[in-house]
Amino acid sequence: MTDATPHGGQPSPPLPRVRLVDVAREAGLSKTTVSAALNGTGRLSPEVREKARETARRMGYRPNPTARHLRAGRARLIGYVVGEFADAPWTFLESPYFARLTAATAATSLRRGYAVVLLPAGSLRSEWADLSLDAVVVADPVAGDPVVDDLLAAHIPVFSDRSVEGRPGAYWVDVDAGAAVRDILDHVREQGARRPVLVVPDSTTRFHDEVFAAHRAWCTAHDLPERVVRVAEPGNGPVVRAVETALAGAWSPGGQGPGGERPDGERPAGEHPAGEHLDGERPDALLVVAEASPPLVLEAVRRHGYRVPDDLLLVLVSEDVTAEHTAPPVTTLSLRPEAVAEAGVEHLVAVLEHGRRESAGTLVPTRLDVRASSVRPE
Repeated sequence: MTDATPHGGQPSPPLPRVRLVDVAREAGLSKTTVSAALNGTGRLSPEVREKARETARRMGYRPNPTARHLRAGRARLIGYVVGEFADAPWTFLESPYFARLTAATAATSLRRGYAVVLLPAGSLRSEWADLSLDAVVVADPVAGDPVVDDLLAAHIPVFSDRSVEGRPGAYWVDVDAGAAVRDILDHVREQGARRPVLVVPDSTTRFHDEVFAAHRAWCTAHDLPERVVRVAEPGNGPVVRAVETALAGAWSPGGQGPGGERPDGERPAGEHPAGEHLDGERPDALLVVAEASPPLVLEAVRRHGYRVPDDLLLVLVSEDVTAEHTAPPVTTLSLRPEAVAEAGVEHLVAVLEHGRRESAGTLVPTRLDVRASSVRPE
């Protein structure tokens, strides 16, 4: 690695920026013609436009971002926060769902001329206060996190889930978690399941609250006991342990959620922590909402003596592509992160570039990919 510092001890001055006039001189064109060619304006022949663009590329010309931002009145920077991972703010990229949502948000924003800045969740103001952010995407905020309030107080538009619906300066994109859960439970019931178990994160995001509420309502409507295991933290290890608890047997009413009381002080009936002794009745269907590797979940099922789908129907909420290639292939519910990102950026552009002020939102349909793991053999 070479040392950029000269012998006198002073750093080397930066190389001079290629100016528009330099490109024009090199191409033998006027500055006005080159500007029109690069901006896609003016009545120029294709040959002249291509000559100007090729010369600019060859010389490494870049528009002056400061001047451009001053003219536009914005920095074209979008903050991006994943609220669910506030305690470990950079681990969300280990999640296939959030990795795809983040990549799709960045790619879609860039196509519209905006760059995405990743920010930590939790105590955020010190990180974003000095940045020239045009807006912030807050994915899956948790209850009690002040980030949305702080951003709106600073008059920074917020794009999040439906928990911000109706708040001035906030816009939302969400999925219908309740309908998705009902569809999955109806599907496994049609396949003969009568003892389904839900494995869900011990989370206060709107999505997971809706999942739990829909499961409870469905069980009540079908006169079935709630069978739930909550997972205390994200990651393959904790989720697999919760799956093993679910496989140990169904439960009598009155159990507790994992780790004791929920943050709201309630202990919903039918919930059990990983490791609690259960009554031994085996489940016949498993809906794993907490994200985990499909091969690892299948391996846990087999270790406990279940055959999929003969003894146990299995459905995962997952964007992990390995689900298609396991034996048997695993049924998954996709939350369609690319569609969520596309809808979110459309709202963002409508607000920042077209002056939309009224609160608006979009509900993105989920997709249930039914595979062999949840279909009883003939």
